[in-house]
Amino acid sequence: MTIILFASLAMLLLINIPIAVSMGLCCYIAIIIAGEGTPLTMIPQRIFTSLDSFPFMAVPFFMLAGEIMSSGGMSKRLVDFAKNLVGILPGGLGVITVVASAFFGALTGSNAATTAAIGGIMIPAMEKENYNSDFASAITSAGGTLGVVVPPSVPMITYGVISGVSIGTLFIAGFLPAFFMVLFLSLTIIFLAKSHNLPREKFNLKEFGRSFIRAIGAFFMPIIILGGIYGGVFTPTEAAAVAVVYSLIISIFIYREITISDLYGIIVKAGKTTGIVLFIIATSGSFSWLLTARGIPVIISNAILSISESPIVIMLLINLILLIFGVFLETNAIILLLTPILLPIALEIGVDPLVIGIILVINTSVGMTTPPMAMNVIIAASIGNTTIENVSKQLIPFLLVLIICILLFTFVPQIILYLPVKLGMF
Repeated sequence: MTIILFASLAMLLLINIPIAVSMGLCCYIAIIIAGEGTPLTMIPQRIFTSLDSFPFMAVPFFMLAGEIMSSGGMSKRLVDFAKNLVGILPGGLGVITVVASAFFGALTGSNAATTAAIGGIMIPAMEKENYNSDFASAITSAGGTLGVVVPPSVPMITYGVISGVSIGTLFIAGFLPAFFMVLFLSLTIIFLAKSHNLPREKFNLKEFGRSFIRAIGAFFMPIIILGGIYGGVFTPTEAAAVAVVYSLIISIFIYREITISDLYGIIVKAGKTTGIVLFIIATSGSFSWLLTARGIPVIISNAILSISESPIVIMLLINLILLIFGVFLETNAIILLLTPILLPIALEIGVDPLVIGIILVINTSVGMTTPPMAMNVIIAASIGNTTIENVSKQLIPFLLVLIICILLFTFVPQIILYLPVKLGMF
């Protein structure tokens, strides 16, 4: 059955069937062809069970909050603040894009939303300053990887549900890795600035102060969400609902960028995005159940552990597996598929579940900039009116830097654990 399962999944993906549909169909194909007596009704049952989790209620709320923030002027104000903060650096607009992506990721928890919102503002701005559209789109794609690393994060919620690791602790653990990713990506842009003849922005202290004041409403969002979670005021799921209410108040009554009549379109757009994410989670759950029922995680774990006894070699293999899967599959699907396989291996070699969770999220996030799945690249290329192939070529130095970041977090796990330990959460 296992061979049939993977072969049918590969075939469906090759003929361009959407991943969520492919993962559901291959389960039916494997059960029917194998003829081992497993009732087909188990698949819809497992699809339902995969979503029957209170923490997953945070997903639609965070998606809706992200859409409200994007339409309500928060992203524009964050970009203005980032422009005044780091625009003086060589390749300032590129650095602004990365920093603004980090800020916006802290509000939405989504790569696609971050890439679309920041790209819609920054790619045209970079093109006006003589940035090559391919390079501008590549910067936006790379910055978009921060969307799920800076808390709150939908993939972190998914991993927390599957692994039992505290979602709040995962959120805290993501901050330092996100900071290092911002730093490394910014240094890469500064290094490439001369060869691309990139301009600098002029620093204006008065405008910096004004942009900070205008962005205060957006800054309070992560403070309220994360402060409420870690202060024990509400759960991550309740925090997502609070995020929606707060973003509505700021966008409608403070910034006045949207009206009540705009909410229908915003809710529909958020609903479509949520449907895609939850559909993938649901069918991935049935696929993972079938793998577990056949004992595949144990077989793969034993095979990997038999290759070497060195934790370094095993962690390199785990990262390689994650990067390969990231080329073909969506973030949440990978987490649902591989957590049952990789978590026991990590525990066997003494790697904490919190560490492997953050590494999983970052790896799968980088996968969203790696064709053919490359959702970040697809979105950025469409905004920049260029091709995926051209953007992918410009992405190479950024991908190398992101892989260096992954290796750094893998072999210096103290970066991930530092804040949870300092805050007494670990």
